[in-house]
Amino acid sequence: MKLNERVDAARGAGPQNHFVTRGGTLAPAGGDPAAGRPGGESPADPGSLPLPTAVVAPVDPLAELKERAAQELFGRIGSRLSDSSLDEEQLHALARAELGKIVSAEQVPLSREERNRLISEIGADVLGYGPLERLLNDETVTEIMVNGHEQIFVERHGQLTLSDASFTSEAQLRRVIERIVAKVGRRIDESSPLVDARLADGSRVNAIIPPLAVDGSSLTIRKFAREPLTAADLVGLGTLTPGMAEVLEACVNARLNIIVSGGTGTGKTTLLNVLSGFIPANERIITIEDAVELQLQQDHVIRLESRPANIEGKGEVTIRDLVRNSLRMRPDRIVIGECRGGESLDMLQAMNTGHEGSISTVHSNSPRDAISRLETLVLMAGMDLPLRAIREQISSAIDVIVQISRLKDGTRRITHVTEVQGMEGDIVTLQDAFVFDFSAGVDGDGRVLGHAAATGVRPRFADKFREMGIPLSPGIFQADLVTRGRR
Repeated sequence: MKLNERVDAARGAGPQNHFVTRGGTLAPAGGDPAAGRPGGESPADPGSLPLPTAVVAPVDPLAELKERAAQELFGRIGSRLSDSSLDEEQLHALARAELGKIVSAEQVPLSREERNRLISEIGADVLGYGPLERLLNDETVTEIMVNGHEQIFVERHGQLTLSDASFTSEAQLRRVIERIVAKVGRRIDESSPLVDARLADGSRVNAIIPPLAVDGSSLTIRKFAREPLTAADLVGLGTLTPGMAEVLEACVNARLNIIVSGGTGTGKTTLLNVLSGFIPANERIITIEDAVELQLQQDHVIRLESRPANIEGKGEVTIRDLVRNSLRMRPDRIVIGECRGGESLDMLQAMNTGHEGSISTVHSNSPRDAISRLETLVLMAGMDLPLRAIREQISSAIDVIVQISRLKDGTRRITHVTEVQGMEGDIVTLQDAFVFDFSAGVDGDGRVLGHAAATGVRPRFADKFREMGIPLSPGIFQADLVTRGRR
């Protein structure tokens, strides 16, 4: 079938709109049944025909045109895709103009709507992120997971679903991955088959390609809100209570050192961003991250980003290097996106040597686990320190641990606000100020009905609030739980 006929078929104007299976052979739907029978025989009784047993989805009639137009566009402007003298808007305008000429030259009968859609889709493939563009623009999608070019899962409202979008080929998926990583000065190839990167809006990107990804390239994009979430937004979403928000804001204003603890995908970076938003605008803030994600709204912010080694294995700049360098940049606050190695020792030393009010995150499942995790990370610094010395550093440096978890219903909740009180013997002592009460169970739809509540124990840092003149609502630590949370 010619391309023109395929276009007509897609519009429903032609007889070959789709095919159904009849008696093991394909016959045009709505057409002459004899067309699908050997020798053009006609059945004696139309009622004796086997019922349709399957429907075969039509192939995109414009697929060939899209592919040809994309290749032609690459041929015309490929050398200018990396032209630094052109900004994104100029490059897109140039591509649209060339695509208009290419589509016109094809002499395919298209309506204005079809022509505009075709140009938009080809432009997204060549200059953008192909089938991911629609998902990236969907406000309800929070995470995109590409498992090979044929399968894309998305997360909406904490639940995973299979998207109807897909890439046409592995080559198209690889082009999109390379386009993403090239924009942040990273590379991905067989010698370096995995990479962390980010999109222009700060969304986190991880890509891994064959031979490490056995079934085809894998791409994971964790989207962030176009407008950074505030504490009020998290209260509205049920992530924390108004009382928690008030206490956490006071902790930041009192320059307490805070660790946000949680598992993968629990919302640690979002919460870190909210806590950083409480930092006064007149302070100098230095953020240190593997890939820049934080969206601080203050004016005096210096953002530092680590760098992997180049193709010769040289030029690597680690988080630890940046933490040490930041101490010579006269910071009022140091915000570390995530501690996952030896930089934990440098962070603790900074907290213990006058750089109060620092904030960071760590992967762990509870406040107690966060302490153990920090001990392990400090040992990764390569220093042969006794365990007691490490624990003393941690208990002296860390003031508050905020534990955030992702519950069974997909919602994110702060489950603990815990004070680090010091050492008792060889043990770091912790005291919960707020804990999440799961006793209410779940409703008929599987949603968790519990809520966070104060334990009734007044934390020691409340005295610091009073000394610094930071007001708190009376009774904010009043218990409404039987369990006191003492560990």
